[in-house]
Amino acid sequence: MRILLRSLALTAVAGVPALAQEHATAPNLLSPSYGLMFWTLIIFVVLLVVLAKFAFGPITASVEAREKALEDAIEAAKRDREEAAQLLAQHRAALDASRGEGQKLIADAREAAERVRAELVEKAHAEQAAMLGRARAEIESEKEKAISELRREAVELAIVGAEKVIEKNLDDASNRQLVERFLASVTPAAVRSSR
Repeated sequence: MRILLRSLALTAVAGVPALAQEHATAPNLLSPSYGLMFWTLIIFVVLLVVLAKFAFGPITASVEAREKALEDAIEAAKRDREEAAQLLAQHRAALDASRGEGQKLIADAREAAERVRAELVEKAHAEQAAMLGRARAEIESEKEKAISELRREAVELAIVGAEKVIEKNLDDASNRQLVERFLASVTPAAVRSSR
């Protein structure tokens, strides 16, 4: 760069006196000035050589590097766009799979709830049947107790009544056996038919 500046400075210094002489006289614009043409040609050639050696190579390399960087950026953007599209497709597929799995879980939960409800209803029916069975057994037991209690009281009343009628006290154990055999032989159908 220094060489270029020195060349330009020398050219300017050398060309100024020649230009001053030509301008001292009235310049003829149509007549060629060979000295000015020579120095212009020399400056152009020197400038071309200096630019070719020092400037054109780095400028061309810089332009090529810039083009390469732009091409790389475009390629990277295309790759990024393709990767983003693939990731989006994967995320959509995963989301669809998650939705399907969620629907399956909901269906399974409903099915399990229905199964539990059916089991609870069946268990409640079984408990109800068991309670009814126990209640019937208790009623039957209480009925038997009441009947035996009534028989005992009937025996007692019959003995007391017979004592009053006979006015003689029979043996209590034999009286009791006699009445119990009689009551055992008497059935509810026989009592109803005697009425």
